[in-house]
Amino acid sequence: MVQVLLLCGSVRKGSSNEAMLRLVQEVAGQVAGEAGSANSAVFYEGLGELPHFNPDLDADPLPEAVTELRSAIADADAVLVCTPEYAGTLPGSFKNLLDWTVGGTEICDKPTGWINAANPGRGEGAVVTLRLVLEYTGAAIVEDACVRIAIGDADIRERIRAVLTALR
Repeated sequence: MVQVLLLCGSVRKGSSNEAMLRLVQEVAGQVAGEAGSANSAVFYEGLGELPHFNPDLDADPLPEAVTELRSAIADADAVLVCTPEYAGTLPGSFKNLLDWTVGGTEICDKPTGWINAANPGRGEGAVVTLRLVLEYTGAAIVEDACVRIAIGDADIRERIRAVLTALR
């Protein structure tokens, strides 16, 4: 069984990024039912609960929300991100989540990808920053799992399957 942790960069309920990751969960469940394949996708719900990053707090005992984040990453076999772009970069709340991963080793060498669900011509600033930060954390970026998929794409499920396969 391959467990993929889904990290949504938006705190807005019902955002297109959340919708994309919920669809990833659905597709992963379908893939898990097929012979010879096993995937599960776990949606991380704690983005809004994380405290502002403070290096003074990045020591034992960690804040409970940070411990939960790091445990979720440690328990996963791979990580998949879908985040919006705000003001040409990552949303502050999601950058904060990533900042909390720098002091730990949970994401180091973990297969990681992202889906850019933004409209064409949008979202590239977030992707550039995301790549930079993930490289800094030592995440193993899987290029075939780093794609742009619009919510309305006719072949969306097949493209998501390809991302899950690449992360596996």
